[in-house]
Amino acid sequence: MAAAGDTANSVISQVTRRWQAIDPLLPGPGTPPPGCDAELTVAGAGGQPLAVGTCEHWQGAAGSLDLAWGAARRFQLTPQVAGPDVASGLDQLLSMWRDHLAGQPGTEGEDTAGVVTWPSRDIDGVGALLRHGLVPLAVIAARPTGRHPSGPEDGPPQPTGQAARDTSQAARDTSQAARDTSQAGGTTRHDLRIRRAGPADIDAVVRLGLAVIRYDAHFSGTIERPGTADALRREAAGTLAQPDAWAWLAERDGTPIGMLYAERPEAAGWIAPMVRPAPAAYLMLMVVLPGERGRGVGAALVARFHREVDDAGVAVTLLHYEQVNPLSAPFWSQQGYRPLWTSWEVRPAGAIR
Repeated sequence: MAAAGDTANSVISQVTRRWQAIDPLLPGPGTPPPGCDAELTVAGAGGQPLAVGTCEHWQGAAGSLDLAWGAARRFQLTPQVAGPDVASGLDQLLSMWRDHLAGQPGTEGEDTAGVVTWPSRDIDGVGALLRHGLVPLAVIAARPTGRHPSGPEDGPPQPTGQAARDTSQAARDTSQAARDTSQAGGTTRHDLRIRRAGPADIDAVVRLGLAVIRYDAHFSGTIERPGTADALRREAAGTLAQPDAWAWLAERDGTPIGMLYAERPEAAGWIAPMVRPAPAAYLMLMVVLPGERGRGVGAALVARFHREVDDAGVAVTLLHYEQVNPLSAPFWSQQGYRPLWTSWEVRPAGAIR
């Protein structure tokens, strides 16, 4: 056990340095999660460890909302590859994982998946993932709050001198304009109103949340199941019962046409270890109905949420979107989010090459 721990620690220290150079928002790798006891260690030249991995076997509970976000049974590999030959190390690790999955019962089942979450900017691993039959399905994107900058890699060079003063004044003008549009906890723009959702809005929140799941199901990432609506209702009811819930509706003429639903840092601890800055919030669902898209409704919802996040002292906000959703990547990029992690999958799990 001590030798295994020493091997993991050696790889972790090297991965930490490599990740910091690749992306300042990535966390330190930390201790590998508990796995299924499969021995997944790749030795490099001279017998030194090049890569280690742990495999978790996850089974969704009946009626859980987690079942909407992917296969009911997931085999999740957490790879840590030290380098310098990342491609080779990951390739060998994936081969070991393939052989491990071949010996597991049920991996050929239709509702199973092999999942690898890999840093989006760590491009050296992409070829190996593709060769083994995995495809990029989902992205975890991050938006550092302006008061917690993460370094020049996350944006264009900052203006200086008079340009900086002009930019600062423009930001103050924009902020004042946003405050001027705020009325009684909502935001009114002509016939569009953004307001905080409450317990009485549960039907609208569930209806709009299901619209997200049904649209994303086109891209194979999400699955609407018989219990999805009830699970979403239970989840939303708990959030909406809280004072000042992080949930907003966009209304036109009193009719809900969009919704944003998010988790405060105290509820987002499950995803916070995926990013270095803290505290982290999580934007769970955001939707605008098809006939209203392209009219600024989504941007208004997100702007309202971002003001709340900024005022709460949140360092970074995370969200998921489907990799091949043609609307998500451009929209979230415009709102200040960029890819942090990519979820690669193979379905069924036993189809890994």
